[in-house]
Amino acid sequence: MAGRKIRVLVVDDSAVVRQTLADILDADPDIEVMATASDPFVAAERIRREVPDVITLDVEMPRMDGLTFLRKIMAQHPVPVVMCSSLTEEGSETLVEAMEAGAVDVIAKPRLGTKQFLLESGVRIRDAVKAAVRAKLGPVGRPPRRLAVEAKLSADVIMPPPAPTRALARTTQRVVCIGASTGGTESLRNVLEALEPDSPGIVIVQHMPEMFTAAFARRLDGLCRIEVKEAADGDTVLPGRALIAPGNRHMLLQRSGARYFVTIKDGPLVARHRPSVDVLFRSAAQHAGGNALGILMTGMGDDGAKGLLEMKRAGASTVAQDEESCVVFGMPKEAIALGAADRVVPLRLIPTEIMRMRTS
Repeated sequence: MAGRKIRVLVVDDSAVVRQTLADILDADPDIEVMATASDPFVAAERIRREVPDVITLDVEMPRMDGLTFLRKIMAQHPVPVVMCSSLTEEGSETLVEAMEAGAVDVIAKPRLGTKQFLLESGVRIRDAVKAAVRAKLGPVGRPPRRLAVEAKLSADVIMPPPAPTRALARTTQRVVCIGASTGGTESLRNVLEALEPDSPGIVIVQHMPEMFTAAFARRLDGLCRIEVKEAADGDTVLPGRALIAPGNRHMLLQRSGARYFVTIKDGPLVARHRPSVDVLFRSAAQHAGGNALGILMTGMGDDGAKGLLEMKRAGASTVAQDEESCVVFGMPKEAIALGAADRVVPLRLIPTEIMRMRTS
């Protein structure tokens, strides 16, 4: 995209939302809204004349819903698509289906009249578009249910203080901390489906809007042999369980004796996100030390890179996903550049890294 702006087609049945999204996107010097469309039929006609770099797509629209249109786009002329929705609880399952159908990301429609929400929405929407244009679009449709597990097996009100340089004493309890963003929903599914029921306890930050994480966790829970749930304040980290940070809330790892648990907190954006991977990783460095494994997966930006380095300095094992298997090689790239990753591995080997924690 060097030398020209990212061209975006905004598809939404609301004229007010179309204008709001256009204003938010056009405020970025690297993005231009080439056109807007009130429904998929108008959008299809516009695409026939000029193919955009990225499409933002509403879910509920007249004449054809966004999910149907998404599937047609991916079958006929794949273009990076960012789904844009009000994200009601009833619609969140549909948005999980949209990610499985090929959408690169999901963002919340900005609520009009709320200045802070509009400001934060602007950051999120522009970042989503910039990540989408870099995304490697894979084949549509679900891959096989299981991956082979080889080897048998910055705000002070949120961020805890830096971890001590000496790692905490090891215990029999291990904890795995995972961070992901763009492309992470399907990548996480691939990893979690491959895990055995006796896998170490896992805590996950996936950049997602409110209301989406609960549906995402329910979907994964039905597919995996481990338990997957949206984290609640005070939840214990247990073997065979994965806790996903709720959208729009930070999640921190805590320790009481040999018991690990999570706390869920409000607070400002950290590394441009809430939940933030850096928040989780930094808390893991402080409270888990050498008992932890940190994994940074596909995503745009640098959230998690500094936190992964803190985990490494506290004695944790650290892993970054490799470029070839990332949808967007942003967050892992930044961590590798900092020297934060002990190992750089493809997506298919991440389950192996996790299962090794049982005996490490």
